[in-house]
Amino acid sequence: MTRRLPRRVLALCAGGWLLLSAHPPAAHADPADPSTTETWQASTSARLSTDGSLSDVAGVSAGSVWAVGQQSVWDIWQSRGAITHWDGVAWTEVGIRNDPTGAGLLRSVAAASPTELWAAGEGHDGLPYLARGDGASFDRVVVDKLRVGDWLGGVSAVPGRMVAVGRRDRQPMIVTESGGRWRVTQLKSPEESKGKNAQSKDKDSDELKGTLYGVALSGKSDGWAVGDAEGKPLIAKLSDGRWKIFRTPDIPGGYLRDVYLNGPKRALAVGGVYEASSGKVSPLILSWNGRKWSPVTPPGDNVRLYGVTGDRKSRFWISGVDLDQPSAPFLIHYDGHKVKPLHGAAVASRTVRLQSAAYLPGTGTVVTVGHVVDAAGRYTDVIERFGAPERAKP
Repeated sequence: MTRRLPRRVLALCAGGWLLLSAHPPAAHADPADPSTTETWQASTSARLSTDGSLSDVAGVSAGSVWAVGQQSVWDIWQSRGAITHWDGVAWTEVGIRNDPTGAGLLRSVAAASPTELWAAGEGHDGLPYLARGDGASFDRVVVDKLRVGDWLGGVSAVPGRMVAVGRRDRQPMIVTESGGRWRVTQLKSPEESKGKNAQSKDKDSDELKGTLYGVALSGKSDGWAVGDAEGKPLIAKLSDGRWKIFRTPDIPGGYLRDVYLNGPKRALAVGGVYEASSGKVSPLILSWNGRKWSPVTPPGDNVRLYGVTGDRKSRFWISGVDLDQPSAPFLIHYDGHKVKPLHGAAVASRTVRLQSAAYLPGTGTVVTVGHVVDAAGRYTDVIERFGAPERAKP
């Protein structure tokens, strides 16, 4: 999820998936031609406590990367949200002040600038969780407009504006902060879907059952939010300060978990398609060309897609897991024309799930975070890097 400096999404859900979330584009000048020697670098870890997992990452620069997640993921009473920071030398966990109860899970992180950071998730007190950082520490932000039962999945930010997305009362919810003022919006069914009853006063005709998981901003008044509603992909567009549902391809069972903008005419959203009859899940990639969203053929049918990032030019990287090669780190590269799978070195008796990815401006490096599951079912947070060896940090 500035992310003009890259963020995004995800959470622990039923079935053991960690969902991921969305990030805005990086607004820095990058090398004109990426290195032809791009490769996977040495794997590392933020060294979270037992059963730790990272769910999202935001890259400010090569010397400043933020990631969020959870420790003790299988213990509902002992689980604890985590924020960790790379300063160019090491990963260090950062505490959250003004928070007597603590975060249970942090799903998403966004950087509007090096000193304007946001994290979102859920608290142990049953309330949705938001924390604001200044580059050195974080403070929990209590929002009177939010209540018990509200759910937040993704966050994005640009200077002066933060947007978090999720769900309230089974309806897609958008939370906006600008200049210290808060606003909560619930998306309603578009007028055209109501047919002859479009003018009906019946409240039920406006209700849209669904959830938003990822969001990306390109400015204070432009952005996208993605999720699913009533068994199909859901995309909402921010234009002139208002969120409106945008037409998407008709894909029954489809859902979207993250979105990234590479410019007004280039965006990518990722998720999957669930077939209720068989229980099968297949990958889903949608591409925006400035006029419409269109499906992109994924590299294989047995992959799960969680997060997406871009270089603010023509390239995107999608994080996830290849279930045919689960022991190897996995990314997908998309240049607007070709889709290419990128596999790292495999290590036996483990599964690697990369939940989120962030492109580091000016380095040609993609940082991905997630977790490794060993043969005993234990989780360990993992940080992988893909790029040119001489420039690939952290």
